[in-house]
Amino acid sequence: MTVAVLSLGSNLGDREAHLRGAVAGLGAALLVVSGVYETPPWGDADQPHYLNAVLLARDPGAAAADWLAVARRLEEAAGRVRDPARRFGPRTLDVDVIAVWTDDGEPVTSDDPDLTLPHPRAHLRAFVLRPWLDIQPYAQLPGHGWVNDLLRTEQVVGDLADLRPRVDVHLDS
Repeated sequence: MTVAVLSLGSNLGDREAHLRGAVAGLGAALLVVSGVYETPPWGDADQPHYLNAVLLARDPGAAAADWLAVARRLEEAAGRVRDPARRFGPRTLDVDVIAVWTDDGEPVTSDDPDLTLPHPRAHLRAFVLRPWLDIQPYAQLPGHGWVNDLLRTEQVVGDLADLRPRVDVHLDS
């Protein structure tokens, strides 16, 4: 069994529907989903704002690579088209595997270029860290420390000010 933290983002089309579709697509594996936050784009400013959320999922038969397959399946279901010219460009749905733990609570690490674990930039992204605290107030990002502490680092504080909670959007219903 593994437990995974997945980050969801959408800034094209019906953003709410894309996030809801991803949550529904996890079925019984879904444990809990965060609140939704609207954020400016990261890495490529010439695009619409994102809706972001984080979720926790568990699957008794999943290895870390299986979570990447799940992420890609959810993106494909939302009509995601990858544009190699715009790595951080707009998308109907982006699902990132942030961290994975084994059934005995050990973090899974990977240097595979297709699935680096923990996610190599998660510690810099307020749109991942802040929603993660919604669902795990004492979360730790393997190799980086407490999520609450990461939110106070110089690299994240500015981005944190740009997050806008969207209390009108609920993904767990």
